[in-house]
Amino acid sequence: MEQEGAASLVVAEPPSAEAAPGPVKSPVRGIRLSRAVVVKPVAAMAGVLLFVFALQLIKAGAKGLVPLLDGLEVSGAGNATGFGWLLAYAALSGSPVAAIGITLLAGGVLSESEAFGVVGGSRLGASFIVLAVGFFLYVRKRRNSDGLYIGVVALLTTFTTQGPALVLGLLSLHYGWLDGVRFETPGGLLDIIDTVYGPPVDALVDLLPRWALFATGVGVLLGSFTVFDRALPQLESEGEGISRALHFLHRRPLMFLMGCLITATTMSVSISLTLLVPLSLKGYIKRDQIIPYVMGANITTFIDTLVGAVLLGGAAAFTVVLTEMLSVAAISLTVLLLLYGPYARMVLAVAGHATRNQRSLAVFLGCIVAVPAVLLVL
Repeated sequence: MEQEGAASLVVAEPPSAEAAPGPVKSPVRGIRLSRAVVVKPVAAMAGVLLFVFALQLIKAGAKGLVPLLDGLEVSGAGNATGFGWLLAYAALSGSPVAAIGITLLAGGVLSESEAFGVVGGSRLGASFIVLAVGFFLYVRKRRNSDGLYIGVVALLTTFTTQGPALVLGLLSLHYGWLDGVRFETPGGLLDIIDTVYGPPVDALVDLLPRWALFATGVGVLLGSFTVFDRALPQLESEGEGISRALHFLHRRPLMFLMGCLITATTMSVSISLTLLVPLSLKGYIKRDQIIPYVMGANITTFIDTLVGAVLLGGAAAFTVVLTEMLSVAAISLTVLLLLYGPYARMVLAVAGHATRNQRSLAVFLGCIVAVPAVLLVL
């Protein structure tokens, strides 16, 4: 018994300060951090190099798309808008479609107004990714329609700002309001591009027909965005930190700026808008705060397209993209500053009606597919 008591006393004795273990650093975490430091810059550089290569391939193969465009009777800004809109639906992304539009302009296949239509249509279809994510959560989480509601709000916000922006931009192109704002790509940059990409592009031109060259360029373009995504911050894993930041950004102008900033950082409106779904479902963002965020995202999403226009060396392509950006910004800021109250109530009411039941959702989906299809065939 005395031995057991002694033993119990020994066990209960607190450990000395010298024996207390200090914080243990995980070697695995250190390895992951070091890999991230190396992998992300390499992925970013590889994505940029592939992006430029893809643009050169698409430009070289652009003439091969003429029979397809003639078969679809894509002519005029309306047809081009429907074409870009539906293509963005299929790709679940707008950036590759916008890049294709400006490349076809640089290749002489599309006019300025037609390229403007493709770029604008790509933005109209890009927000569909939010509805697709919402539908996935709807099926997975036993018919919870909140995700669908968020996707519909994002789509309606894009439609109701991008539509008037298209009209304003076409007027600007027609009357030459921005003709004085021209940017000519430095000759030295074009020489570097020709030196680096000229030989492989010329080799593929000799091997492939133009339509196959164009298709190869589109494949490389999609691959470049995938590679570049690996260099971006993992927004889902950092969602807690973002949510804390959003807690202090509930004011309308700040949410607008947040949409601009996140989209400019990720270079993809699909990524930044998809982030809305989990944040809203967890209560970090209120439903009416989605609207200014989407407005901001729809402006800075054109940055990568603007870069593509510069790399292609076409002043007309630069003007088209700049016109699109300024038109969307003008309409969005007008609504945000002067008409936000009734506008937000209208968008939220229509979204609530569209997601009220399966029949209403089916009608909404039918409409958003029918409108670009009608534009394409008119």
